[in-house]
Amino acid sequence: MTEREDAATRSRRARGRPRLIRNIVPGVHLLEHAYVNCYLLEEDGELTVIDTAHPSTWPIVAHAIRAIGRAPADVRGVVLTHAHFDHLGFAHRAQDEWDVPVLGHVKEQYIAAHPYRYAHENPRLIYPIRHPKAIPALFGMLRAGALQVRGIVGLEPLVPGEVLGLPGHPRVIFTPGHTYGHCALHLPAADAVLSGDALVTFDPYTGGTGPQIVSGAATADSAQALASLTAIADTAASVVLPGHGAPWLDGASTAVTAARALGPS
Repeated sequence: MTEREDAATRSRRARGRPRLIRNIVPGVHLLEHAYVNCYLLEEDGELTVIDTAHPSTWPIVAHAIRAIGRAPADVRGVVLTHAHFDHLGFAHRAQDEWDVPVLGHVKEQYIAAHPYRYAHENPRLIYPIRHPKAIPALFGMLRAGALQVRGIVGLEPLVPGEVLGLPGHPRVIFTPGHTYGHCALHLPAADAVLSGDALVTFDPYTGGTGPQIVSGAATADSAQALASLTAIADTAASVVLPGHGAPWLDGASTAVTAARALGPS
């Protein structure tokens, strides 16, 4: 599914309701909740969770895991593309209650411990005024607990270029700019790239759709974020699975071209 969505899907997203898509690409399940995407990588009966959305996503992800025929005990680790509050939501509970490692780039350690202290280029309060169509997303995220995220310590490091020894075996791609330690994850066997917030198809701060970088309300360095798109294009993946918005099925290269044409916001 690209941004050409049917009316039912647009309505569900507008209400921020959870949605599970099994095998959006082989071995990858998409869980969308309150405008944020999590992914479950499944291999040989075991799971890796990519990003952890909101605090209220915790029971929803457990339900999703059971819906694909697995159990929380099958989770072997959590990987964070970055540590912003809307991707860190239930990480502390996964760390404590599932007793699994949480992985992130070393430059994400401070944000992970202090989820509301992060670099951003533009004042955030101006965005609801300038972009009123983003208001439903912002309220949906607030209802899901976006202001109640607990920080975590003890991130295990993601090393750029490394192939993780976790289910799905994603390859770490360093894509700084949105945050200084942001990493995307390439899945060569699935011909897909998990782009996190390095490249999205929905910006919750503007309400804009289509491939783009996240606005300066939440991006540390837009010029660096645009430069990092090269690493995503270089995967030559057919499918881009973003941190916000619909999957992009028309290839990483076309997504990157569109994002660069749109530029920062």
